[in-house]
Amino acid sequence: MVTIRRARPGDAQGMALVHLACWRGTYAGILPDAYLAGISVSQEAAQYERAMMLRRGGHAGFVAVADGNEAAGSGVVGFATGGLSRREGLAEGEIETLYLLEDFRERGIGRRLMRATASHLASLGAQSAFAWVLEGNPSRWFYERLGARLVAREGLSFAGQPVQQLAYAWDPIHTLLTATATTKLPR
Repeated sequence: MVTIRRARPGDAQGMALVHLACWRGTYAGILPDAYLAGISVSQEAAQYERAMMLRRGGHAGFVAVADGNEAAGSGVVGFATGGLSRREGLAEGEIETLYLLEDFRERGIGRRLMRATASHLASLGAQSAFAWVLEGNPSRWFYERLGARLVAREGLSFAGQPVQQLAYAWDPIHTLLTATATTKLPR
């Protein structure tokens, strides 16, 4: 069973392990190997813990916790974070991260994490939301399936290697909330 709940500082290590596994699996061949190898679990964990404690711009995280999955670090198998937009003009809310271990994909867990994050953004008053994704990410279709539209593109550099990142937006945010709503069975 997988439970979605608000992230706590004690989840930071598990979140960092998931982040690292997802980046190394998804971006191998897209980002430099040396860059991926240099990502530090302890540094990532410290960043997630700090973000949870500061709660900048309404920042919040949500974790997917699987019973008995200690290999992922305290059972964390995925997570999403978000808050008010760090960039004007794209949307009012920002889904900053969405990571899910490969063995837990295609089970509706990503949708549940997106729903929790979008609901949080809406509770902050955000009428729209967006997420950045690297162009080479093979899971871009997930955002498109949830009704996102491509609204921006910009270049970045990772360890000297140029890459494109794409901004996908849900405007209004209700589009994302509807796309991630659970289906209720008729009585």
